[in-house]
Amino acid sequence: MTEPNEAQKCADLLQAIGEKNRIRIIECLWDGAKNVSELAKLLKIEIVNVSHHLGVLKSARLVQHEKKGRYVLYSLAPEYFNTADATTNSQLNLGWCNLSIPRK
Repeated sequence: MTEPNEAQKCADLLQAIGEKNRIRIIECLWDGAKNVSELAKLLKIEIVNVSHHLGVLKSARLVQHEKKGRYVLYSLAPEYFNTADATTNSQLNLGWCNLSIPRK
């Protein structure tokens, strides 16, 4: 039987990705690190909304950030995402469960 802490961690991670724009942000980051402006342009949503969603993903430790000059670049956290064969498939490892996400 799954330990309560492990189940809670997986539930928290699923909740963090359980919003359409967060899923879309993750998809954009499969191709490499991007800043908030780049993501907003790709997704055609307001910068403030992208920042909010990145904050949720960052709090869940699904994305990481790095300051590069004037910009902060966001990328997928390697401990959760396996993008070794990102051209056809990506894996999201949530501990208790794994999600396989087909690439178009």
